[in-house]
Amino acid sequence: MDKNGLQKNIGHGNKMSKKYVITLVEDDDGNLVLPFTDEILNEAGWEEGDSLEWKDNKDGTFSLSKKEKETEEMEWVLVECVSQFRQRYMCEVPKGKAEYALDTATMNEAKEFSQDHLGEIIISHRVVSKEEALVLCDENNYYAASWNEETKMDAFFTKYESPSFGNENKFTKDNEK
Repeated sequence: MDKNGLQKNIGHGNKMSKKYVITLVEDDDGNLVLPFTDEILNEAGWEEGDSLEWKDNKDGTFSLSKKEKETEEMEWVLVECVSQFRQRYMCEVPKGKAEYALDTATMNEAKEFSQDHLGEIIISHRVVSKEEALVLCDENNYYAASWNEETKMDAFFTKYESPSFGNENKFTKDNEK
């Protein structure tokens, strides 16, 4: 592709309303970027975050069109993890009786000296129905059993958000947007 410029016809359907020449620019990583002005975005009916399809017209020109969002069927997956922590306790014991400190820690009689979260290990996952997920929600969060479905889902369920750019999957909690 020629870095000096790209001619782009913007229009709706087969009717071209304007013709633009856009110069590619190089970003900090050395990638070529095709910058669109607000006027071009408005004319084409595009918005920031839209996915565009790039088509080689086989005549030295290219066409861009908005990729329509596909409606995917979604499902809920219960992922069960074990969270690991390293706990430290500083225990005073009679000289030569270090094993007393082990008893003190085991009996939960020691003050916590420090704690470090080591991460989570996934131990299982399974697909569940929405109804089963809500029942599990009530069982695991008894204090929220009286909440309505929408409030429970906002508080405890992580909804999938389709990525706009790149290949990475993006997950977000609705209540953290």
